[in-house]
Amino acid sequence: MHGLASLQAEPEFEAADSMSLVGVSPALAALRQNIRKVSSVPAPVLIWGESGTGKELVARAVHKHSQRASAPFVPVNCGAIPASLIQAELFGYERGAFTGASRDKCGLIEAASSGTIFFDEIGDLPLDMQSNLLRFLQERTIHRLGATRSRQVDVRVIAASHVRLVDAVRAGRFREDLFYRLNVLTLETPPLRQRREDIVPLAQHYFSVFAAERAAGVKGFARDALRAISEYTWPGNVRELVNRVRRASVMAEGRLIRASDLGLDGAQARNSAEDLDCAVTRAERLAIETRLDAGKSMTSVARELGVSRMTLYRLMSKHGIELPTRRSATVVSA
Repeated sequence: MHGLASLQAEPEFEAADSMSLVGVSPALAALRQNIRKVSSVPAPVLIWGESGTGKELVARAVHKHSQRASAPFVPVNCGAIPASLIQAELFGYERGAFTGASRDKCGLIEAASSGTIFFDEIGDLPLDMQSNLLRFLQERTIHRLGATRSRQVDVRVIAASHVRLVDAVRAGRFREDLFYRLNVLTLETPPLRQRREDIVPLAQHYFSVFAAERAAGVKGFARDALRAISEYTWPGNVRELVNRVRRASVMAEGRLIRASDLGLDGAQARNSAEDLDCAVTRAERLAIETRLDAGKSMTSVARELGVSRMTLYRLMSKHGIELPTRRSATVVSA
């Protein structure tokens, strides 16, 4: 009975603190300390971290511990807004500015006035919009579409990217002047593989978070599940952990979640995930290189692969694939 109780998802972990960051690892302790430091000043913050590491959670923590905590926190997913709408979404518009503009609309930057605006995946922002954002950072004013005057806006800017923006600058995909405007204070969200002490506490925490969704009678994790959770490499980081725990909480048949409920079978599951990741990486690289070698334009390649041009550039950077002009130059010089 005692052994069973020790496996149940009781609050035996360090609960999420005022920053909503769960864990006891040195990497997380250092991140908490840095958040407190950057929260006390109004300068822009640039957050870097792999996908799924909780960059928005960190941005919210900075806002919550700043003097702007009582004002709005407005998140913007730069990769999710269609390019044709970004200008209007960020800066707003006046009635009659274009067909369908039947009323004035406040943009997201203006909506964050006195608070914080968070540009998630800012590396996906088109170059022309990067220029407009730079102007806002320099002048602290916005210009609604169709307006005849500018508006002063007091807002703190936090940006995040899973791509190293300095690499994007070198590749010509991100403005250097905007990078230096944003890169005043920096934070890095550590991947789960660098904070292994936090993996089981996180799993237990999210098991409790989704308590209302659990299958009837599910009380916690079996030993093999805890072992698998500890040993797995978590390439998708916290996002993957949340999804697996949530799914297992719903689908588990017994009183305890097993490794199989999580889709993890110890080392075998870990190795399979790594093999699959390698296979996906090879397939991505081959798909891009084959089309570029065939002389297709970047637009054509992006369309055939079903991704945006910005995503294609990001994939090329990830795999070390040079731009078509540089590839041609290399072939000629050879």
